[in-house]
Amino acid sequence: MTPFSTLKKLTLTVALLASSITAQADETHKNVDIAPTWQQTLTQAKGETVYFNAWGGSQEINDYLLWANTQLQQRYGVTLKQVKVTDIAETTQRLLAEKTAGKNSGGSVDMVWINGENFRSMKHNGLLYGPFTHQLPNWKYVDKSLPIDKDFSEPTQGLEAPWGVGQLVFIYDPETLKNPPKSFKALLALAQQHPGKISYPKPPEFHGTGFLKAALLELTTDKKALYQPLQLPKDQALFDRVTAPLWHYLDQLHKVAWHQGKQFPAGTAETVQLLDDQQLLLAITFNPNAAAAAIANGNLTDKAKTYAFSAGALTNIHFLAIPWNANAKAGALVAINFLLSPEAQARKADTSLWGDPTILIPQAFKQLPASYKKPSFTPYPAIAEPNPTWLAAIEQQWQLRYGN
Repeated sequence: MTPFSTLKKLTLTVALLASSITAQADETHKNVDIAPTWQQTLTQAKGETVYFNAWGGSQEINDYLLWANTQLQQRYGVTLKQVKVTDIAETTQRLLAEKTAGKNSGGSVDMVWINGENFRSMKHNGLLYGPFTHQLPNWKYVDKSLPIDKDFSEPTQGLEAPWGVGQLVFIYDPETLKNPPKSFKALLALAQQHPGKISYPKPPEFHGTGFLKAALLELTTDKKALYQPLQLPKDQALFDRVTAPLWHYLDQLHKVAWHQGKQFPAGTAETVQLLDDQQLLLAITFNPNAAAAAIANGNLTDKAKTYAFSAGALTNIHFLAIPWNANAKAGALVAINFLLSPEAQARKADTSLWGDPTILIPQAFKQLPASYKKPSFTPYPAIAEPNPTWLAAIEQQWQLRYGN
């Protein structure tokens, strides 16, 4: 969202192919082969199957998408078929291969859940359809005060529609941790006081990479550099200098971490389970409502709380997009418009179902039936995501140092 995973290093072959087609990018951003009125789009979409490539690591999210599919079938005759992936980079590679093969229609992917480096890569390689967001009737409900015009500093230009808000926060049980740390430096002190009780998901899993980025933003003496494009190998000296405090910090943290930093949780769900089992003192998530959702689903003690560090929370929007060669463009537009509806957004924000914060204005929910919980979301102070060009380099260096 998010969804929120970073683009892994592509093979040299794919990278070379990608560079050869970048010049074609502008040609694929033309708004073509979609009917000019929404009613015509609805007619065109009827009977289409939308293959939606999305992270499949959460049962709550998978269940939500099954509900969305039922609604789309009943209301519009559109089938939403989730294609579960562990990293949208896999989808990016498939689309690059289709582009290189000249498959400019009838593609295997109709809709993607992306942000960050994946969006930047797809955009710069001409893999996205659009701009399309202003075609959507529910666009009028989107909260334009949110940072929806940029995705990890990359202008969105109508090529992806916002779906939800992500903030990197921590979950704890106040009965076992009365004074949770309010900074990464305090987190290290806590880990040293309680060996084996602190960890984070293994990068490049996006929560793990998020942990690294947030730590680096606190620890480095040159934050400005993180918001500028990184060009390696030319900027290797800059990268080494800016990231040195992070590796020094992790060297100390891993000595006293869970399994001495030789093993890491697979993702946020495992950190929540380890917190519930009292193996960890903190769990990590990009969902500010995650504690309430975990409590509602019986996965955490009802005393659990979510909080952010004093400096704020690393914040991003997760988005929905349509590949340039999608076989069911009209169906994808209808599906995205439905997922932006007050009904779908209210259900998504319900902590007993998913708990993902809405991207709609509060007035959008006034007409909903009383059976729907009206979303309420007060964001933590936001810390902007670094330029996405830093992500792959940070992940690669982490693997070299700690990947075992």
